[in-house]
Amino acid sequence: MRLKPVLHILGQLLQMVGISMILPLLWGIYYREAEAYIFLICILLTLITGTLLKLIFKEEDIRLIEGFGVVSFCWIIIPIFGAFPFYLSGNLSFIDAYFETISGFTTTGASVINNVEILPKCILFWRSFTHWLGGIGIVVLALIILPALSVGGRQIFLPEPSGPKLDKLKPQVREVGKIIYGIYILFTGIQIILLILAGMTLFDASCHSFAALATGGFSTKNASIGFYNSPLIEGIIILFMFLGATSFSLHYAALKGKITYLKDSEFMLYLSILAFSTLILTLDITYQLHESLLLAFRHAIFNVISISSTTGYATANFDLWPDLSKLILLILMLIGGCAGGTAGAIKVIRILLLIKMGLRELYKIIHPNAIFQIKFNGKIISEEVLHGISGFYFFYMLTFGICSLIMLAFGNDFLTSVSSVAATLGGVGPGFSLVGPMTTYSFLPGIAKIVLCFCMLAGRLELFTLFVLFVPSYWKE
Repeated sequence: MRLKPVLHILGQLLQMVGISMILPLLWGIYYREAEAYIFLICILLTLITGTLLKLIFKEEDIRLIEGFGVVSFCWIIIPIFGAFPFYLSGNLSFIDAYFETISGFTTTGASVINNVEILPKCILFWRSFTHWLGGIGIVVLALIILPALSVGGRQIFLPEPSGPKLDKLKPQVREVGKIIYGIYILFTGIQIILLILAGMTLFDASCHSFAALATGGFSTKNASIGFYNSPLIEGIIILFMFLGATSFSLHYAALKGKITYLKDSEFMLYLSILAFSTLILTLDITYQLHESLLLAFRHAIFNVISISSTTGYATANFDLWPDLSKLILLILMLIGGCAGGTAGAIKVIRILLLIKMGLRELYKIIHPNAIFQIKFNGKIISEEVLHGISGFYFFYMLTFGICSLIMLAFGNDFLTSVSSVAATLGGVGPGFSLVGPMTTYSFLPGIAKIVLCFCMLAGRLELFTLFVLFVPSYWKE
């Protein structure tokens, strides 16, 4: 891998992040907060560093191998600069600040801040805005704005797991990026307006819209969405969490007048998972906790969609729910949402194809000489793709198992260890027990937070993009 073109592009990305910090600066000025000056320092630091990298290292065409480097370094290094506002404000240690920022950019929503309501508005806005920037991907945004990336842009886009596949929209990478962000901005604006009409302030509506559509989960309230106790607000948040977790290529087709949701196998399986999970949780909560059926349904549908979309918002403390309900939520943390959306975890399309692969092996036992082809939406899936899915699933579960063992080694109980890894690797945020929806990750030692930062990065980059950095031959010219 050639490091110089990677650092050149990283410099341009840092310049973009520095410019994006102007928005929280403006909120700080509007609310006359002393912390606003922190963003001036951070803007200058980020812009100067980015400019130096851009000037020192020459622009060159990049290959696919450098594309992996750009994406990986982007998600590792940019949160360092994004962490400075948290750190300089004096609220967090640098490890905690980095954890919070990684959680923001990867749209995980796991937090180490015990009382968010005492934070300055400019810090809260930046915290939620990192979700919005990371939702579709900083790199995809770069493909739209940075003309220098038009050459070699495909090499950067391919390792970036967020967003639809190229062949589902338009062949030009920058055109794809514009379509994605056009839909993203449209949905964000609509959600902000709806939340304001539902009773939120402009500030709170903006922060929650950034997080819901990006399936992040940061809130401006300690009690998350449960603070508002509003069915209307919950309904709006449900809608946009669901839209965020659905493939943006389907949204694009719908906006063009071609409604194809019900023809998409992944979308239909996702709907089935949501319906089944909501039904079981509603009945379980009603029977075990003696809640009214309507209230149980309201809590069940919100938290099922929140967890399955890997958003992590909560309207109730689901850590107190019956074990059956918690088990279903844990499974949803591992499955996640649809490919091509902003959700994390394994993704429904992989689960669907893994099921078909398992059934194929079963049929082969009965009919050993028959040829079985696996199809998705009427198209035959190549064996190469199926092998890739099998490899991804293996590494995902291996990472989940090893990191869970590491968390257990730090003295955490089983449910805390397993759910913390599932929640960070899948980009969900809250887990169970000591990392439940009404608690934070602040009690963990620094080394445990670093492990979970690795989980957030690995999950966001869908493992291989990050793991390739650990292959010695990758670093050879």
